[in-house]
Amino acid sequence: MSANTHLNVLLLGSGGRESALARAIAGSPRLGKLFIAPGNGGTGAYGTNLPFAADDFSAIAGAVADNAIDLVVVGPEDPLVKGLRQALEGTGVAILGPGADGAALEGSKDFAKEFMSRHGIPTARHLTVDADNAQAGIEFLASLKAPYVLKADGLAAGKGVLIEQDLDSACAALRTMLGGQFGKASAKVVIEEFLSGIECSVFVLTDGMGNWRVLPPAKDYKRAFDGDEGLNTGGMGAVSPPPFADASFLEKVESRIIAPTVRGLLAEGIDYRGFIFLGLMNCGGEPMVIEYNVRMGDPETEVVMPRIKSDVLELFMAAANGRLADAPELETYSDTALTVVAVAGGYPGSYRKGDTIGGLANPADSIVFHAGTRADESGNILTNGGRVLAVTSLAPTIAQAAEKSYQTLENISFDGMRYRSDIGSDLK
Repeated sequence: MSANTHLNVLLLGSGGRESALARAIAGSPRLGKLFIAPGNGGTGAYGTNLPFAADDFSAIAGAVADNAIDLVVVGPEDPLVKGLRQALEGTGVAILGPGADGAALEGSKDFAKEFMSRHGIPTARHLTVDADNAQAGIEFLASLKAPYVLKADGLAAGKGVLIEQDLDSACAALRTMLGGQFGKASAKVVIEEFLSGIECSVFVLTDGMGNWRVLPPAKDYKRAFDGDEGLNTGGMGAVSPPPFADASFLEKVESRIIAPTVRGLLAEGIDYRGFIFLGLMNCGGEPMVIEYNVRMGDPETEVVMPRIKSDVLELFMAAANGRLADAPELETYSDTALTVVAVAGGYPGSYRKGDTIGGLANPADSIVFHAGTRADESGNILTNGGRVLAVTSLAPTIAQAAEKSYQTLENISFDGMRYRSDIGSDLK
């Protein structure tokens, strides 16, 4: 890609992750035009929203042709698992995101676990069962210590993982899952040994040719309320970098997990071009894989992207074209990034949409990433989801970044607005 080439980009998705990706792409001197489908109430600041879903393959192909798109960046996992890469074959467009074979790392927990076993990648002991061998699952559960982890094999909108505290409830949960609790997603269930430690996320950009770049690590906060209380959510905040993900830990992640993952994909003939999201547990300084995802995380993207100094579009295009070996090394800012997610009242349960959001005009010293928002005909920004906004700040320390984000949030309002007040406070 020559320095004066301008690229037209189609970014798929509508959340805070896509807002952060859009902002990063929009900052590239290589960008021609940026289109976001369907986008949200804030992504129009970075490009042009297009009114179709991220998994509408026919509309995507039409937009690629109509807008002379050079690169499709896929935000969510669904289009990848459903085979978007295959659907766009023949169009000539570069795609950042794996085909359905690579996307099985997220689309099937069983496939991911067997892949890790084949390539010696450290993870929890596990057994996959279905209705025909449920008894083997009961016996495996009895061999483990509490608590017990049960995961639906397929995609279950982030709700397919149960952690049970005693054996009887775990056995009952297994039967319920196999009985259709999560539909087809739990026709098979992966039972896992519980890993104790602190979670973190490491993101890798790879090009299908055995090359990769490690993006900044992050830690997110899944529980709804302060002190990690309440139900699991899609994420209430994130910090990058988490202090415990130091150079020694990341070196272990690269040698024990990233290298064998990328080389394992190559060895199995899987042409994987895109992001690999490693959900890790830091077990006393030793990294273990909890899960793979095949896209960037949310809200982690809202702290990872603002820390990248490099031209992300150049890196994305290089990865999509199998040419990361020729791309510059990744440069990052040293500041800590911290994001706090403002959610609708009732989230992650039932919540209202359509409330007017005030205070967005002057975000002070923070970046306000829209997530569940839309613009009405008059240009007012309304709530349109459970996770409404992610407010990101950068500063030399976690405490300073948190202070900035919370100060910004004090000026933002909508009916029922709620957020955790302790993001980053557990990290020293």
